[in-house]
Amino acid sequence: MPGTVLLLAASPVGRGCLVDAASVLPVLAAVPPAVLSGTDTANVVELADPLEPQAVLTRLRAAAAAPGPLTVYVAGQLQLDRRQRLPHLALARTTPSTVRYTALPWHWIREELRLRPSGATTLLLDLHADRETWEWLRTSPLDSGRNNAVYGRVAPPPARRTVAVPSYMRGVATILRSGHRPAPEELHQQALARAAADAADSGAVAGADLVLTAPGPVAGDPHAVIAAAVRSGRHGDADALAARHERAAAQARGPASEDALHWTEVRADLAMFAGDPVRSCRTWLTVAEARLGAGQPAQAPAVEAAVDRAHHQWGMIRDAGRARELGASLALLRGRVPGRREGALDHVQRELSRLQTQG
Repeated sequence: MPGTVLLLAASPVGRGCLVDAASVLPVLAAVPPAVLSGTDTANVVELADPLEPQAVLTRLRAAAAAPGPLTVYVAGQLQLDRRQRLPHLALARTTPSTVRYTALPWHWIREELRLRPSGATTLLLDLHADRETWEWLRTSPLDSGRNNAVYGRVAPPPARRTVAVPSYMRGVATILRSGHRPAPEELHQQALARAAADAADSGAVAGADLVLTAPGPVAGDPHAVIAAAVRSGRHGDADALAARHERAAAQARGPASEDALHWTEVRADLAMFAGDPVRSCRTWLTVAEARLGAGQPAQAPAVEAAVDRAHHQWGMIRDAGRARELGASLALLRGRVPGRREGALDHVQRELSRLQTQG
């Protein structure tokens, strides 16, 4: 099965730039696609200094939907938004005051990749953090998803008036240009050694980086079993297994617990994969209402993600009666959770007005 490779390099233009992320793309692009992916053939998508987070999300979503192995290479810088203090990948237009609207929320990456098969997704990351984000990372791990293998490093802020280079990713690219692709763990260790040597040559402090090493889920993980059922078209079996985990979590920790809601979210995605947008939309609405009812703020990433996904699935519904029914609930939620896309509530209200004319 062919692989998919997403090359993403992003950093702000101007004084806020900490790392020349895009400088590594020509080196990566010189690596044969099959070597980048570790498969016989591969499709490569390259994003160099993208401007809009929604455009990155669209490419990420398409890559996550590919059935074969997925390898995501990310070079860039992390910044916190001022409202929620959550990590974002800064894009070309990002400034400290506009992070929430111009940068890619890191949890979007986690959300888009979370139902991919076990062992099918590898993230290779070379990130630099500004001072505020570096302090945040001392107590808060960078969550890239429980189903993904993650390797790389987060580097502290460079010296003032200095723009760093993505030396870890450059090391990865240099190793791969030989035409041989080591196992991810070995590739990671070799790239770390090269980055350390580069740091020593430049007089930087050795060993200051936060090293990311997560080989992914173990065999038998229920998410892997569910993903395998989806791939083979056994959507009913996949939902039944997720429902059992949902019930067990609700009985053990309560229906509004994070564990129970996680499995409800899995079932919402499974309905989408099964081509049932009505059930998917209704389940996402249930998740959003449960999170709000548990006291989570409207700006919480999990709340925004639930409403956004409900909105997306609602747009897939072709039955006017069902769309009117769920649209009324969605409009009420959109009034409380406007999300990051301007005009989301207006869009629901316009579509509801159109649906009313259909009788």
